[in-house]
Amino acid sequence: MAKVSINLATGSLQKEEIIVGIDLGTTNSLVAFINPDKNAQVINDTGKGVLVPSVVHFGQTGDITVGNDAKNYLVTDPQNTIFSVKRLLGRSYHDIENYKDFFSYKVIDDNTESLVKIKVGDKFYTPIDLSALILKELKERAEHALKTPVNRAVITVPAYFNDSQRQATRDAGKLAGLDVLRIVNEPTAASLAYGIGLDPEETKTIAVYDLGGGTFDVSILQIQNGIFEVLATNGDTFLGGDDFDRVIIDYWIEKNNLDKAQLAENRELSQQLRLKAEEAKKSFAHQSIFNEQLGDIWCTLDKQTFEQLMLPKVQQTITCCQNALKDAKLDVKQIDEVVMVGGSTRTALVKQMVAGFFGRPVHDEVNPDEVVALGAAIQADIMAGNRKDILLLDVTPLSLGIETMGGLMDVIIPRNAKVPTKAGRQYTTSVDGQVNMKVAVYQGERDLVKENRKLAEFNLKGIPAMPAGFPKIDINFLLNADGILKVQAIELRSGVKQEVEVKPTYGITDDQVEQMLMDSITHAKDDVSQRMIIEARTEGEQMIYTVERFLQKHGASVTDEETAQTNEYVATLKQALESGDKDLIHKRIDELNEFTRPFAERLMDQAISHAMKGKSID
Repeated sequence: MAKVSINLATGSLQKEEIIVGIDLGTTNSLVAFINPDKNAQVINDTGKGVLVPSVVHFGQTGDITVGNDAKNYLVTDPQNTIFSVKRLLGRSYHDIENYKDFFSYKVIDDNTESLVKIKVGDKFYTPIDLSALILKELKERAEHALKTPVNRAVITVPAYFNDSQRQATRDAGKLAGLDVLRIVNEPTAASLAYGIGLDPEETKTIAVYDLGGGTFDVSILQIQNGIFEVLATNGDTFLGGDDFDRVIIDYWIEKNNLDKAQLAENRELSQQLRLKAEEAKKSFAHQSIFNEQLGDIWCTLDKQTFEQLMLPKVQQTITCCQNALKDAKLDVKQIDEVVMVGGSTRTALVKQMVAGFFGRPVHDEVNPDEVVALGAAIQADIMAGNRKDILLLDVTPLSLGIETMGGLMDVIIPRNAKVPTKAGRQYTTSVDGQVNMKVAVYQGERDLVKENRKLAEFNLKGIPAMPAGFPKIDINFLLNADGILKVQAIELRSGVKQEVEVKPTYGITDDQVEQMLMDSITHAKDDVSQRMIIEARTEGEQMIYTVERFLQKHGASVTDEETAQTNEYVATLKQALESGDKDLIHKRIDELNEFTRPFAERLMDQAISHAMKGKSID
């Protein structure tokens, strides 16, 4: 018996399940689909608005609010309200430590190289957890509005996103119960929304200027025969409308003689100022003076001063445009179209400077907040096979990756990546003096390698004996057009290298691929929670190993009391590892880290002063 889906919102038969396009933004997110008239349309569920603020609030009783309602808590309960989480995706604390004052919630520094975590109450969340909550809200709104299940999506990311940020976005989609068919660059999606590239006869070179809430990128694309090729991208993943707000706040702090340190402590007031700055920025679209009061603080600003304040930031984006053109080896005259993306491009000065630089009027006819989601919906339509005129290059049917500590699958080439393709990641050793590393290659969608298919295994031998974490090992995957995968491992400090070729495996049928995909969706929640427990355990074990080695080596420089207390913290962490409770493990890691940090820093200071003794500095 054949299944027939009926869309209750339109009354029409659906040949295929709807695939949505999602713009997961720093400030706002939204979802779009192709309507029965074959046009891309953003979803506005029950009048809540098209834009879903990328904000998550955790209530005292464990209730979680996402979107419009959560935004209200930015002022009343800032420490439990998470915003701008996209800025943290796939990043380590080291990447964001200079910006930590920007966040009103607690970003955990447990190891400068490990990915950040956010502490809310006694629970620890990763940016993947939080992004998944936003995606789940979008999924539910789409299902409610379309009256049909939504399980598959195309999600966009800035062209500037690196591999770990893209993988984190995929993981968030999976955790939200979505099969992420493709991660698409935002500039490509924006071009599609303007119909650029839909005509197979068209050949164009375009610039996409994307200034959102928290990220900026400019991309130079060449479109030929319906194929998008990125010639160059440039930008800054820490520059956006949030930074325009920041210059206004700094201006008001200076004008009102406010104490910056005290303001950082007063999270509620900080948030009120941030929201007031955002209000001022938006007001200049229709007025030239903003004059309001926040308690005793005068929030006064005129449009001319605002443009002077933000000029250096906008100039930074123009420099990025110059660099992108230079990398693409193009002259500004060779750009056929300029597309504006992101709410921050509504600012008059931005439009004026971009049009001035490229020497042509810019495309801003489509709502800059919606253009990426609309393009993602068109890309989803292409993937559903509904647009035969656009060439969709061959893609890999299942993800390819390697086994990491705890038996986890670390994806290097995600499924639906275009073939041929090349991708890589950097790894290191987990034990002092480790001279060999096993590289096991797997294919599949599950988080644990035991649920996936093993394709190959080899040992990288001869790694120079160094402390754990010092070797830098690049693992590169090269997948050619014939489906032959070459896996290469190289230790960068010594040049030790090993590679293996994996021939296509014809023993896997379409049905088996389909079953593997279905299993990955069915078990997504369990898989992700298992992955998080394993990652927490691995982190805890690594912490214990590091602390115990530290005590062995520097025991004489630590007091008996410090040693005894450290051992107590280690014992409680070991107990937590047995519990399988990720939040408890992270809590114990955090406690051990906080306790040992002061005397670790003390030893470091002693070592430096000893090394500098008798030396003069010119």
